[in-house]
Amino acid sequence: MADRLAALFAHFAVRAETFQVGPLCGVNSLEPQAGRGQLHLIREGGVEVHNEGSPVPLRIAEPSLLLYPRPLAHRFVTDPSCGAQFLCAHMAFEGGARHPIATALPAWVCLPLASVPGCAPVLAQLFAEAESSHCGRQLMLDRLFEVLLIWVLRELMTLGQVESGMLAGLSHPKLRDALVALHEAPQRDWPLEELAAAAGMSRTVFANTFRDVVGCTPGVYLQRWRIGLAQKGLREGRALKHIAMDVGYGGEAALSRAFRAHTGQSPREWRKGEVAKV
Repeated sequence: MADRLAALFAHFAVRAETFQVGPLCGVNSLEPQAGRGQLHLIREGGVEVHNEGSPVPLRIAEPSLLLYPRPLAHRFVTDPSCGAQFLCAHMAFEGGARHPIATALPAWVCLPLASVPGCAPVLAQLFAEAESSHCGRQLMLDRLFEVLLIWVLRELMTLGQVESGMLAGLSHPKLRDALVALHEAPQRDWPLEELAAAAGMSRTVFANTFRDVVGCTPGVYLQRWRIGLAQKGLREGRALKHIAMDVGYGGEAALSRAFRAHTGQSPREWRKGEVAKV
């Protein structure tokens, strides 16, 4: 079976940076940081979470995992004397909010640790490392948070907790093979018949199912994936003609037309804007 996450992480990296190990007491606010989300582990203690844009606070009363794939202001309220035990990491998604995984997830995900038993080995190692004073502790914590994110994605797909979009497609027993094919070979022309065959479905059933589950047609999805790869190449400073070849366009002009249709800017205008943000 093809690896559903390999191409995503090969093209769009995620890097963790652990910033909190230990108790948080009283009120603690986290402001959004461009291009970064957070992954919080609440090991012990009750927490009331206030998320920007949500009028109802989230109340956590058992050990839980809280993932913010995109920048979002949030506030933790805990007992002012006892607090709650946290492990927290910033998650830098390459491409920021345009990272395909970041865009595919809801604004936040909260999972009780008891509901994701598959994550137990990683969590045990994380907690043990947090309590240690070994050399390389920070590096180990950062890498373990990255592994934990992969576990979380596996669990979300297995539990069917992503109802639409790319991850829902990758969770689908038939659509996933077609999506992996698109991810691994975006430079190819992909007739609908070939994608349907990869999914083991008729052309009509495949097209309808893809649209219902993923939320767009296969052609639109492929264009978005190609433009996302083109943006990655532009951030890396690669020549437009080489990017065009890699992502399936006949030349710079064809890529520029598709890029403007998708983003409202030419590739050069977009790259200039990205440089200005740095």
